[in-house]
Amino acid sequence: MELSIAASLALIGLLSLICQLIGWRLHLPAILPLLLVGLAVGPGFDIINPDQLFGDTLFPLISLGVAIILFEGSLTLNIQEIRGHGRMVMNLVTTGIGVTWVCVTLGAHFLAGFEWSLAALFSALVVVTGPTVIAPMLKSVHPKAELGRILRWEGIIIDPLGALLAVLVYEFIVSAAEPTEHLVSAFTMVIGVGLGLGILAGVFVAKMLKSNWVPHYLRNIAVLTIVLSMFALSNELQEESGLLTVTIIGMWLANVKNLNLDDIIEFKETLTVLLISGLFILLASRLDSNAFTSLGWGGLGVLAVVMFVARPLSVWLCGIGTGLTSKDKWFLSWIAPRGIVAAAVSSLFAIRLSDMGLFEGVDKLVPLVFLMIIGTVVTQSLTARLWASFLGVTEGKPQGMLIFGATTFTRAFAQTLAKHKIKTILADTNWESIRLSRMNNLNVYFGNPASSHAESHLDLAGIGKVMVASPYRQANPIVSMYYQNDFGENAVYQLSVGENTHERYKVDRNPNEVLFGDGVSYAMLNSMMAQGSTIKSTSITENFTIAQFWECNPKALPLCLVKDGKLWLLTAKDVLKEIKTQGWDLISVIPPQTEVVDNVIQSKAS
Repeated sequence: MELSIAASLALIGLLSLICQLIGWRLHLPAILPLLLVGLAVGPGFDIINPDQLFGDTLFPLISLGVAIILFEGSLTLNIQEIRGHGRMVMNLVTTGIGVTWVCVTLGAHFLAGFEWSLAALFSALVVVTGPTVIAPMLKSVHPKAELGRILRWEGIIIDPLGALLAVLVYEFIVSAAEPTEHLVSAFTMVIGVGLGLGILAGVFVAKMLKSNWVPHYLRNIAVLTIVLSMFALSNELQEESGLLTVTIIGMWLANVKNLNLDDIIEFKETLTVLLISGLFILLASRLDSNAFTSLGWGGLGVLAVVMFVARPLSVWLCGIGTGLTSKDKWFLSWIAPRGIVAAAVSSLFAIRLSDMGLFEGVDKLVPLVFLMIIGTVVTQSLTARLWASFLGVTEGKPQGMLIFGATTFTRAFAQTLAKHKIKTILADTNWESIRLSRMNNLNVYFGNPASSHAESHLDLAGIGKVMVASPYRQANPIVSMYYQNDFGENAVYQLSVGENTHERYKVDRNPNEVLFGDGVSYAMLNSMMAQGSTIKSTSITENFTIAQFWECNPKALPLCLVKDGKLWLLTAKDVLKEIKTQGWDLISVIPPQTEVVDNVIQSKAS
C-alpha cells in the first residue's frame, strides 16, 4: 500500500516517538532504534521512499532541518565556557579535530578510494561525537567524574565546531568547481555572505531580544523565522552560503553578554529532537539495500582508522601535560561515537554534490558516514562498560545527590553533606536561589533538571540519588518520574506533599518511602529553618548512643546517616532506634534552644 505524504509524515512522527522512548527506557542512544526503523521502512519493507514521496521538495526539506540543527548546536558555543572546561577539552576540540581530520582524510582516500576533496569533506563530517550519543553511554558506564566531564563537554563543543568545519570544507570544494581563476573569489563570496549576513542577523536578533521588541510568547517563533529567512536569503545571494549564515547567527547569540537564551534554547532543543528523529528515519530510509556491501573492505578499513588510529592518536597527543593517567587516556581513546549531525549534513551535501556531478563516488558518502555511526555507536555502547571496568576507571556506586529546589533548608543540608565529602548539586529555576547557593560554594544547575538542556549539560557524575524538595508543585512529580528511570525508583526521594495538595501534584509512592517521615513537607522544613533551626552532624559512638542523642534532642528531625562517604537517607520506614547507628554520623534538624551533645564533651563527662 502506497502511503500519502500526510500519512508518511504521521508515520515518521509516530516511529520517531517510539524510538526515542526505546532509547530512553534502555539507556541507549536513540540513534540506534532510529537507524533500524529507518532501514526497515525504507530498503527493508519499502514502506517509505523519500525521493518518490517528496520529489523536488526533499532537498529543501532536509536543508531547512539541517539549518535548524546547526543553529541550535551553535547556540551552545560560548567561547568563554570552552576555556573554562579544562585543558584536555580545549585540546580535543582544537588539536584533536585537526589530528582526526588528517588521519581520516588519508584513510578515506587510500582505503575507500575517495578523491582528495571528497575525502576531506567526509573526514570533516565524522570528526564530531555529539552529546545525544555520549550522554546515554555515560549513564550506563559511570566513569570517573573527570572523564565523564571531558567526554560530555567534548561532545557539546565539538558538535557545532565540527559542523562549521564541514560547512567550510564543503563551501571550498564547491567553489573549487569554478574555473581556477575564480576559485578565490567564489570562496570569498561564500564566506563573506555567510559571515556578513550571520553577524548582521545576530546583532539584530540580540537587540530584538534585549529590547523586548516582540512579546514573550512570540520570542521563539520570531527567532526561528528570522533564522530560516536569513538561511534562504543567504542562499539566494550566494549559493551554498546559508548553512554558514545560520551557524554564525547561533555563535554570535551564544557570546552576547547578559542575553538570556534559556527559553529559546529549550524551544529549539524540543524542535530539534523532532527534527533529528524524523530526519534520521527519513535519511536511513533513503539508503540502498546494497549500500553497505558496496563499500567493501575499504569501508571497514576506514572505520578501523577512525576507531583504532585517529581517536587514540588524538587523545594521546591532546593528553600530553594534562595529568591524565594512561588508563584514563585508553578509556577516552575508545569512547567517540558519531551522531546525527554527521548523518544529516552528509546527506544534504551528497544530494547537492550528486546534482552538480562534481565527483565520482559521491553515492558512497552517506553509506560510509552511516557505517561510521553504526560501527562506533554499536561497538562502543556494548563494550564501554566492560572496558571501563577492566581499566578501573569507574566510580562504583555513586553516593552523591541531585537536589531539586535550592531553598534555605536544602542549601544548609548540602553544606553539611559537603563536610562529609558527599557531592550535591542544587537545581532550581529561580536565579536568586541559585545565586545564594553559589555564594555558599555549592554545585548548582540553573534550570529544570528534567529538561533536554539538562540531559546534555547537567553533570551527574558521582550522583546516585535524587531528592525532590522544591516549592514548585507542578514540577516536582515530573522531575521525580523523570529520574526514576535513570536511577531507579528507590533512589528518587520526595517529601510529603501534604494532605491539602491537589491530586494532580501527587505521585503514587509507598507511604513508608516518604523522605524524612510522613508529614515532613517543604513548608514544614523551611518554616523550621525560618524559626532558627539548624542542621548539625552528630557522631553516634559507644560513648554517645542514639538513646543519649534523643535525650538531649527530643524534638530533632533526623535526615540521614553518613559513614565513610556513604549516604543513607532516612524515610518513614526507617526507625532509628531499630537501626544499628553506631559508627555513623547522624545529620538532623535541631530546633532552637536545644543542643547536640558533642562527642568530646560526652567522653570527658564519662
